[in-house]
Amino acid sequence: MRVVLNKADQIETQQLMRVYGALMWSLGKIVNTPEVIRVYIGSFWSHPLLIPDNRKLFEAEEQDLFRDIQSLPRNAALRKLNDLIKRARLAKVHAYIISSLKKEMPSVFGKDNKKKELIGSLGEIYARIEREHQISPGDFPNLKKMQDLLQSQDFNRFQPLKSKLLETVDEMLAHDIAHLMVLVRQEETQKPIQMVKGGAFEGTQNGPFGHGYGEGAGEGIDDADWVVARDKPMYDEIFYTLSPVNGKITGANAKKEMVKSKLPNTVLGKIWKLADIDKDGLLDDEEFALANHLIKVKLEGHELPNDLPCHLIPPSKRKMTE
Repeated sequence: MRVVLNKADQIETQQLMRVYGALMWSLGKIVNTPEVIRVYIGSFWSHPLLIPDNRKLFEAEEQDLFRDIQSLPRNAALRKLNDLIKRARLAKVHAYIISSLKKEMPSVFGKDNKKKELIGSLGEIYARIEREHQISPGDFPNLKKMQDLLQSQDFNRFQPLKSKLLETVDEMLAHDIAHLMVLVRQEETQKPIQMVKGGAFEGTQNGPFGHGYGEGAGEGIDDADWVVARDKPMYDEIFYTLSPVNGKITGANAKKEMVKSKLPNTVLGKIWKLADIDKDGLLDDEEFALANHLIKVKLEGHELPNDLPCHLIPPSKRKMTE
């Protein structure tokens, strides 16, 4: 199930926050899941945005939803396997419940009264089974629903517990499922990636209207000049205060300047890796300017690329990376 808050462009940001909060509260009351359900916010039609203030948010949410849907074919086998595990554990719990009810029933007189008593105390039976067999409370069927279903059942026809069958289920859960998991993963890596195609998925990734095109690390992608050159004179002033030797500064000196951004070391480490193009552990003036440009990208709220895009490579180093 995927939840979409559509036509979110019809209200302003403050109202949208209130609507979103109310929706999440309501969903928490009716959707019984251990984690908070994800809601995708946007305007999922072809009409112009009435209030364009949240355009970037809508674009990001749309791309997240598309990625989520694209992943469905890839994870189909794993979802089926997880469903099999849930069903097997539920069947095992049902066997314990049915056998317990069967044991408690009298052989001749007072069957109807005993049946009512057992249905009324089903919660206590759940608790006893949970303790005796070390079963998670989440594996038990819904108490009220189970009580309603038992009203129309003949307890005398219930079967006693079959230990051999339960051992088979335990063996399957402990060993066979683990083996199947490995096979599923192997099959996924060997198969070509299936993608959902057509409709809204056409043209969502490529071209100038793909999410984030021309922004953040993508800024200057279509420019003939190196985009970092715009601010390079300002970065050069800082560079020459950091005691360069043979046109390069050490990692220690670069760190003193880069930590002023207050970005965490994990992020600065990634920026260093992207900026140190020749991998010599030093930065020249172009690499230092690039590092500062990437810091600016991150501080503006954009994500860093995993690999340095071609348009951000300094012109003097483009032959080196070919």
